[in-house]
Amino acid sequence: MHGPPWVGWLLVLLCAGAGAYCLSSVRRGTAVQRREARGEALMGLGMAAMAVPATAVVQPPWTPWVFAAVFGAAGLWALLRRHPHHAVGAAAMVYMSLAMVSAPGGGPGGGGHAAHAGPVGHMGSTGPGGLPLFTVLLLAYYAVYVVAAGVRLAPAAAPGAADSATKAPARASWPEVVGACRVAMGIGMFAMLLTL
Repeated sequence: MHGPPWVGWLLVLLCAGAGAYCLSSVRRGTAVQRREARGEALMGLGMAAMAVPATAVVQPPWTPWVFAAVFGAAGLWALLRRHPHHAVGAAAMVYMSLAMVSAPGGGPGGGGHAAHAGPVGHMGSTGPGGLPLFTVLLLAYYAVYVVAAGVRLAPAAAPGAADSATKAPARASWPEVVGACRVAMGIGMFAMLLTL
């Protein structure tokens, strides 16, 4: 991963916290909300595992293949359940797993810059700055997603909001907190993609 190892640990904390919250929420809400919470928990905890700096833990060489298999299966499941955001997230995780295979020590949890070699470097043409086109598309998707989801979370100003400004803020509902977790994981995914 680019930069000091503490950046990788911040990603681990961000993603693990969001994933753990979603995992704790699996028993609340409707059946659809519980299913979404399970998907978010898998994504957050998987992202946390991939973001661990390579200098901290020596992973077996087959670890990226396990990530690719797990998230490939999760992506197929998301497609069958018609959850396009989860499918895109799983595809991004598989993509980053392949980057870990092609550049050992690089990728999201690596200690150095992953040269775009092997299967990842040859996935289509390159985009701006020499990045593979698929990386550019994923970065664009997550940038738009984070901004749009963040705007949806912002409270709308209602008439008379100035009068109610002195009142205690309402407690966030379960969907709002899960939405905030999704925004946090979207930011984490964007940061992890930048390290490829």
